[in-house]
Amino acid sequence: MNKFKLTYSRYSETSILVEWPQYMAPEILNDVLLFKNYLLKENSESIIQITNAYCSILITYGFNSVDIDAQIASLKSKYDSRQDLEIRAQKLWKIPACYDLCFGLDLEELSKAKKLSIPEIVRIHSEAIYKVYFIGFLPGFLYLGGLDQRLFMPRKKSPRPYIERGAVGIGGEQTGIYPDASPGGWNIIGNSPIVFFNPNLEQPCFARAGDCIRFVPVDLETHQEISSHVKNRTYKMESEVIDG
Repeated sequence: MNKFKLTYSRYSETSILVEWPQYMAPEILNDVLLFKNYLLKENSESIIQITNAYCSILITYGFNSVDIDAQIASLKSKYDSRQDLEIRAQKLWKIPACYDLCFGLDLEELSKAKKLSIPEIVRIHSEAIYKVYFIGFLPGFLYLGGLDQRLFMPRKKSPRPYIERGAVGIGGEQTGIYPDASPGGWNIIGNSPIVFFNPNLEQPCFARAGDCIRFVPVDLETHQEISSHVKNRTYKMESEVIDG
């Protein structure tokens, strides 16, 4: 079991921030999730929430006042002495995406900047398998790692005031999907017709940290067909269980 040198610090009067080495890597994410799951399995009544990011967790306690030093000492001991836990079953989700120019607002600009044809961009983007590191910014917005460096593209200097729901974009070294209409500064290369967040479900977002995503290119007609099935609640997304 990999163990890393962690830093522990007071985040508020009732919360502690635990940080791993500050870079994005699958082995760090796995360790983050293992420690998070370990703490959750303890069923500690004092902990009301644990939120993870790329390489950190924020632990929030339910007391009005917390002995932060004592809790940090306890967390250090638990991390150093914990046993291996099986991480929950992880899934590879196959996300349909249409890269037609009617959706890919920035495909031509990206093609010129990267000296790649649009079919090459689509191939490179859709062949990669992306890791879900955490969910945030908007409900259902998946923070993904694994973008091919050939497609790295700075965010726009002037964000658009409106991005369509399902827009697939590239921002810096990341790619992602806007789960709802929103302002945004990412370079838009396509659109996915599926729903990424449904507050009426027990698990509102189908994916979880540790899961993987792969984009499946579809043409405009298929995008419209899937949109109809999604609207009628007859669409079932493809997925398969994978090793962590």
